[in-house]
Amino acid sequence: MGPQAEPRPGESGRGALALSGAAAVTAAAAVAGLLANANHFQSAEMATKVPQAAQETETETEEEGDILERCRGFMASPVTDVRVLQERKDEMSTRMEMLIMETQADFCKALEKVDGGKFKVDQWQRKEGGGGISCVMQDGKVFEKAGVNVSVVFGHLTEEAAKQMRSRGKVLKGKDGKLPFCAMGVSSVIHPKNPHIPTVHFNYRYFEIEGGRCKQWWFGGGTDLTPVYVNKEDAFHFHNTLKEACDEHHPQYYPDFKKWRGVFQFVKSCARTVVPCYLPIVYKHLNDTFTDEEKDWQQVRRGRYVEFNLVYDRGVKFGLATPGSRIESILMSLPLTARWEYMHEPAKGTLEAEMLDVLRNPKEWV
Repeated sequence: MGPQAEPRPGESGRGALALSGAAAVTAAAAVAGLLANANHFQSAEMATKVPQAAQETETETEEEGDILERCRGFMASPVTDVRVLQERKDEMSTRMEMLIMETQADFCKALEKVDGGKFKVDQWQRKEGGGGISCVMQDGKVFEKAGVNVSVVFGHLTEEAAKQMRSRGKVLKGKDGKLPFCAMGVSSVIHPKNPHIPTVHFNYRYFEIEGGRCKQWWFGGGTDLTPVYVNKEDAFHFHNTLKEACDEHHPQYYPDFKKWRGVFQFVKSCARTVVPCYLPIVYKHLNDTFTDEEKDWQQVRRGRYVEFNLVYDRGVKFGLATPGSRIESILMSLPLTARWEYMHEPAKGTLEAEMLDVLRNPKEWV
């Protein structure tokens, strides 16, 4: 999403943020998925300019409700002390932390309802500053592995991180050579047992730098679906739900935001689609039968998913290289099981071949 600054508007540029539940400190992103790469339906990067007309109003802030009351519905206490959040309730960082905690709770509760299992709630602290809440459910009735992470970290940017941001066009001026930062986000990857229920991934993130006399902040995030078999109805439902969230703000946002980005109210609308865009698909395929061959294909596709995460994903690599990162939370995105077959290629005319064709030749689903 676009940067903002005090007292001047921010500048354009791109960053890199990803699946890491621990210490991601740059902002990359996507809104609606199903843009294919060779591995899975991948979400598209969004640009960074903020439309002036999209600024939030005082009424919108008030509608977000009482902080203490909202905290009672979360999976755990927020990373930031509730008293501090109340004192800073109008600050963007507070509003974003409340949103990601709410998104985590809503999604976990919806997944528990369909699965019948319970999430293990794991609170952790980062000695360099901040911490997070990792919620993981393993080997349930419906989901082999479901993870929904929140992280709120702060400190000073490493020189390596600052160089990466400057290389992407960011103008960063610190205090006495230091760049204080705050980064937070919610990220999730869900791996179902049934190959007819797609994997889903989403992340919504916020990054703030305090440099010189001003603050700059960026929003990033998106949602993408990773089916094992093509289902056009599922693809339409998924995209159309996101499109409706975009259309609430502007009819051009959905086509534009597959390429570029917006601001907090837009992030909030998209974050609140994670349940309605995915759970109906889960319920639809809950009792679908599947063969051993279909399960094997799911395992092969998961192998490619793991390959992408560990070899290519910039956010995972960045998170693993960041001081104080929590490996357990970063690798939450990996499935319990996967399969690797050398030079695997499905037979022509099969449903598996159809899936690969869609991956290699992206389609418009809405």
